[in-house]
Amino acid sequence: MNDLSINLPTRPDITEFGQKLSESGIWPLTRAPLSELQVNLGRLCNQACHHCHVDAGPQRTEIMAWPTMEKILEWARQNHTQRADITGGAPELNPHFRQFVDGFLDMDVTLTSRCNLTVLFEPGQEDLAEWYAQRKIRLVCSLPCYSKKNVDSQRGKGVFTKSIAALQKLNDLGYGHNNDLVLDLVYNPGGAYLPPAQSQLEADYKTHLRKEFDVVFSSLLSLANLPINRFRHALSRDGQLEAYEHLLQHHFNADTVPGLMCRHLVSVDWLGEVFDCDFNQMIDLPLGASPRKKLWELKRQDLENQPVAIKDHCFGCTAGAGSSCGGALV
Repeated sequence: MNDLSINLPTRPDITEFGQKLSESGIWPLTRAPLSELQVNLGRLCNQACHHCHVDAGPQRTEIMAWPTMEKILEWARQNHTQRADITGGAPELNPHFRQFVDGFLDMDVTLTSRCNLTVLFEPGQEDLAEWYAQRKIRLVCSLPCYSKKNVDSQRGKGVFTKSIAALQKLNDLGYGHNNDLVLDLVYNPGGAYLPPAQSQLEADYKTHLRKEFDVVFSSLLSLANLPINRFRHALSRDGQLEAYEHLLQHHFNADTVPGLMCRHLVSVDWLGEVFDCDFNQMIDLPLGASPRKKLWELKRQDLENQPVAIKDHCFGCTAGAGSSCGGALV
């Protein structure tokens, strides 16, 4: 461990997360080569989930405009982007969503779309499932439990039934059956605790969903809830915030750090501004904690080896088996 690592914990200007990285000999936290572009199309959503780190909902007006999308597509072309991840809110509710996605596909970019499932039944989205299947877009879909009671308590009354119907519709189109039609599900805890082992949870999901609903899927991704926005407010209301933050810190796992998504992707908001991850985006912590920049003001090589902006919510991604947009890290 170098001198910086030894001395850093005594500095008053460093976060507790930074201190923990330093104690583990991992300071500064820097970016690896960029492997994925994650674009958040806005905070409009047909749901308003209790745990949502985006604070998304039906009344939100932050929606990416087409001129911004055009600039992002041009950046992706110039910087030879190979993978893109489209998220929201419910990204499909952006009126330019399909045109934007097709722009990436025209460049042979491998695409992931993060879908809340119930959006398939929104007005104007009746052909969405078929549209996805025709383009062989990988879907990452939210289903925080295989229990109706737990899902509806977290995401709203009737969401579970609609979600199962959406999964059955996607299965009928080949999703979850065909290697070209990847259907991944996302689990996140319903309370102030860490996700269980991802592999065992996936087995439980597959057994239950197949038996009860004849639903199949590709893989399960488990994500921890980070103590920001709605989930933080709920923890504070219930007197659990301090205990949950301590839980995350107590279970810090240095082995998760190499795979942290903030090291491998760049997150773009509805205005085109860049962040180290979607969580930092939602607490308005800009890329590298530096002055705000638009994606098109940077080049791909500008990002590599640059410091990552951190705060103590980052313990959520390094606790236990780790957490990322791709699920557990170790």
